[in-house]
Amino acid sequence: MVSVELGFTLGYILVGLCFVAPPSEFRAAGITVQNILAGWLGSEDLHFIYYHIKRTAATTLIHAALPLGYYAGLSIVSPHLQLWDFALAPTPAVVYLAVSSVVFCGVVVMNYLWSRRGWEGHPIVTRLKSLGGNSWRATASSINVEFRRIDKFSSGIGGMRLYITDSWILKTGPYNVNIAHQANVHLHVIKTEDHVISHETGTSIQYLRIAVQQLSPGGKTFTIRLNSTEYGDLKNKLSAPIHAARDVVIRQSLSDMFLEAFRHQVSQNPHYTLPEDALPAEPCIGCMQTQSNVKLVKHCEEGERGECVQCYCRPMWCLECMGKWFSSRQDQAHPERWLAGISPCPTCRAKFCMLDVCYIA
Repeated sequence: MVSVELGFTLGYILVGLCFVAPPSEFRAAGITVQNILAGWLGSEDLHFIYYHIKRTAATTLIHAALPLGYYAGLSIVSPHLQLWDFALAPTPAVVYLAVSSVVFCGVVVMNYLWSRRGWEGHPIVTRLKSLGGNSWRATASSINVEFRRIDKFSSGIGGMRLYITDSWILKTGPYNVNIAHQANVHLHVIKTEDHVISHETGTSIQYLRIAVQQLSPGGKTFTIRLNSTEYGDLKNKLSAPIHAARDVVIRQSLSDMFLEAFRHQVSQNPHYTLPEDALPAEPCIGCMQTQSNVKLVKHCEEGERGECVQCYCRPMWCLECMGKWFSSRQDQAHPERWLAGISPCPTCRAKFCMLDVCYIA
């Protein structure tokens, strides 16, 4: 029969590991440092740097207290061990308590030193100082402002997340935050990890490991782990190129493969010539970054035959946004039918197919 001490030990280890590295069930139940201390931590969206300074400090304290929590819990479930009577308690238990207490007290002292003079000694602040600028608070303010924008790239789950803003690369971990300025980094795909099945999606998946090499003095290299299906979005947000070795094969996402086929088909379609009195092309209303460069003109069938109809909207979309819109209107469960599908115009809802999308000459 399993003893009470062994059962409690195994249960505490399991719960402790789940608290240190929360699975999806723990995150859904809100059993994380971020959720438990949400009132004290504040808003990550509004004050990114200060949020993670406090989060990392709290995480080290709570995790350092877990061994002491085990000792206290064991003394409750097994009072006959007399763990608080050091003269009668087993010698290994006393040694365990002494080591756990020293570790916890060391972390308390470390956090006290970090928090002095407005967290001047915290590792995140030290990293901000190494980035240069007038002051670390000015750098932190710049990061906070960019982080509030809705167009940032984000990936990951729980405390392990990657954010790409207009100027910064931010990787958060349980005990630290890696910060790099996009203008001062080299990025290299160093490894790919192929898995036959993912426990989250039930399908095959590929992860990329990308080394972020910082060129600024004092900057250290760190790695980011990314689902290959997010690689295209990552490249679009980065200002620096990503280099990959010749033997590294990166899988394209389903959306990327469709956009490639969409571009190829549109390049073969007839071009559309703007009338002489037409207004000049304006930025695409989908991304506001590229000039509108496509027009919907019925070419698939003559006259009123078929489901497609003539669209009379002026050019307002770029090819990339039109392709993304087209794929989003298809049956996501049957991607093999996308190329032959139809979609409503994003502006007037006139139905069109890929043969009706024309580049502006």
